This record gives sequence, C-alpha cells and structure tokens, in this order.
Amino acid sequence: MSVNVQQDPPVRLREQDRAAMPVQSLAAQAFLQPIAAPSILGLYGFAGATFMVAANLAGWYGGATSPHFLFPFAAFFGGLAQFMAGMWSYKARDGLATAMHGMWGSFWMAYGLLNLLFALGSITPPTPNGLFVELGYWFIVLAVTTWIGTWVATANSGALTGVLGFLAAGSTAMAIACLLGSTAWATLAGWLFIISAAIAWYTATALMAESGFGRAVLPVFKPARATQIPGYSVGIGEPGIRHGQ
Repeated sequence: MSVNVQQDPPVRLREQDRAAMPVQSLAAQAFLQPIAAPSILGLYGFAGATFMVAANLAGWYGGATSPHFLFPFAAFFGGLAQFMAGMWSYKARDGLATAMHGMWGSFWMAYGLLNLLFALGSITPPTPNGLFVELGYWFIVLAVTTWIGTWVATANSGALTGVLGFLAAGSTAMAIACLLGSTAWATLAGWLFIISAAIAWYTATALMAESGFGRAVLPVFKPARATQIPGYSVGIGEPGIRHGQ
C-alpha cells in the first residue's frame, strides 16, 4: 500500500524554473509504503532458535549429537527468517533492528552451516571438553555488538533492552565457556539465553497484538522520549510512515 501525501497540488516545472523558485513555493510530495513491524518475525525467529539451542546448553535435554538435529531449524527459523526481518527493518528506518536482526540472523545461518560441516565430517568438531577458541572469539564480537545494541535500546523500549541485555550477557558467558572449555559457563550462558528468548517472545507478542488490535495491549515499557511520534503524522503509525516500529 502506498500513501501519497501532498501539501500543495503538484506543479510540473522545468528544471531551470524550479531552481529559480523559493523553496517555500515548491510542492512537497512523500510516497509512503507502510509495512508490518519486521521485529514481529525477527523476535519470534530469534526466540525459537535461541530457546531450543540454549535449552540444550543448559542441560534440559539431549546430548553431544543434539546440534546435528537442531541446526537445520536454527539456520532457517532463527537465521534466514531473522535476517530477512533485519533487511525489512531498513524500510522501517529502524537502525537498531537492522543491526541486531541482521547480525544474529547471520550468526544462526553460520551456526547451521558449521554444524552441517561437522555432521558431514568435512571439518573436525571441537574437543569434548568444550574448548572452542575460534567460536569463543566470534562470541566476543557478538557480545560487544549486542552490548552496544542494549545501550541504544534503552532509548526505545524496556522490553527490547531486556532481550538484548540478557543476550549480551549470555554471549559474554558463552565466549568465556568456549575460550576456557568450561561447561559451567556454558550452562550459565544457556540460562541467560533462555531468559532472553522468553522476553523476546513477550516483545514479539506485544508488537503483533498492537498490530492486530490497533492499540497497545501489552506494555513494552517505552521511555517518555520514545512515545513522542517523530516524522509524519499521516496514517496509523505503521513502520515506514514514521521512524521505527
């Protein structure tokens, strides 16, 4: 759907005439294409994949071979779906969602590919004691970027801050687990990821309920600054009409 907003009737002018006219007299046009909040898909995809893998890390089920059965779902449910949500977040003009969904979606796709290579025997899995230095350094990258995202999220949503805060803490714990080969740190990381997934489920449900009922049903704890509507006031506030989701 496209919304055409005009301040004055459109006037066709030659370029030289347009350049000579005062800015105030030119017609202004904005072509808006509202979309559903991309983070509904992104957060559900993240929550599902993170919960399943984290529950295995926390020792709720499975064993050493569980990743071989988990990775196809993680790669598509948490990887591809979330990455696509990140790309759609560009259209919603949401820089935070673009970065977080894009980064974590890419990670889950890479996780799926890595475990596929393990299953095929193309590369050797890490030693049984959990020492995986290379993956540990990747979790350092994820942790640093997610901590930055947590800081930015404080300007937008308390619920999203919770998602990213526990995710960043879990990534930090997982980095330590991989670098030291510590099962205790891996278990802690699993619990932190589970909490992040639970908050992500809640946040996605709040966004979907607001879209369905046309009003806020579940609070996402927005700060006072985030409740002010920037940009266009046309329409009912879909992503793409105003900044963010």
